[in-house]
Amino acid sequence: MLVLLAFIIVFHITSAALLFIATIDNAWWVGEGFFTDIWRVCRNNSNCTEINDSLDDYTTIQAVQASMILSTILCCIALFIFVLQLFRLKQGERFVLTSIIQLLSCLCVMIAASIYTNQYEEIHKDKKFYEDITQGKYGYSFILAWIAFAFTLISGIMYLILRKRK
Repeated sequence: MLVLLAFIIVFHITSAALLFIATIDNAWWVGEGFFTDIWRVCRNNSNCTEINDSLDDYTTIQAVQASMILSTILCCIALFIFVLQLFRLKQGERFVLTSIIQLLSCLCVMIAASIYTNQYEEIHKDKKFYEDITQGKYGYSFILAWIAFAFTLISGIMYLILRKRK
C-alpha cells in the first residue's frame, strides 16, 4: 500500500508539473521564426508582443488562460488535500474530495485545450499579432496540456479506486 501511495504522489506531482509547463511555456503554436502561447507572440526569439484586449478574439484566449490557470490551481489544491486526508481521515472515507478536485482540474485543462484546438484559426487570423504565423503547428506545450489532461483524469480515477483499498 505504501508503494501505491508513493506512486500516486509522484504521478500527481508529475501532473502538476505538466500543467505548470503547459501554462507558462511559450510553445502552443510554433513555426519557422516564431512561437506563441496563450500569453504572447514571439518572432525571432526576441520580438515578443503581449496578447491583450486589442486582439479581435481576446475573449477566446482569455478563456484558455483562465481554464489553464484554474486547472493548475485545482491540481495543487488536490495534492494538498490528499496529503491532509492521508493523515486525518479513517480508512474508507479517504480521497473522495481529492478525486473530485482532481477531476475538476482534468475538466478545466480539457476545456482549455479544446477551445484552443477549435478556435486556433480564429485566434491566429488577427493581423495585428499574427501577420506571418498561420503556417505553423501545435507546439509541445499544447501537447503537454493534453497529456496533463490524461494524467489528471487517471489520477482522479485512481483516488476513487484507492478509496476502497484497505
